[in-house]
Amino acid sequence: MIWERNSPEWPFGERDLERAAEAFANPDYTDVVIHSYRHRLGFEPGAEAYAELEARLAELPAITVPTVTLDGLADGNFPATDGSPTARHFTGPRLHRTVAGAGHNLPQERPAAFAAAVRDVRELRRENAGRGRFAGRCQDTT
Repeated sequence: MIWERNSPEWPFGERDLERAAEAFANPDYTDVVIHSYRHRLGFEPGAEAYAELEARLAELPAITVPTVTLDGLADGNFPATDGSPTARHFTGPRLHRTVAGAGHNLPQERPAAFAAAVRDVRELRRENAGRGRFAGRCQDTT
């Protein structure tokens, strides 16, 4: 049900469900999932070992490294944007793309678009960040 809502255009099959269901065999699966949701919603503390890191991340520091952000055009939870709502968080070279036919699970639904984004981060890194050739540019991907 969650996959159908999050990624309504993803034609997942029985094999996808079987692979995901392997996680259910882990004796900690239920506790980990419930704690993850509780923590994300602010009802439970995180792991003490990461408390300092979480506090730093909560301040929303600028992301200065080269970045490619992706929005799936078929995401049932988060409508795709042109990248502008989060642009202020990225001060390094950045490229934003919307990906047709992709929902919430973009790496699995559109692996070619995801792999292209990874390659483009490498290319952004190679370039002089001061030139800003890709900074803030948006693209649609099929």
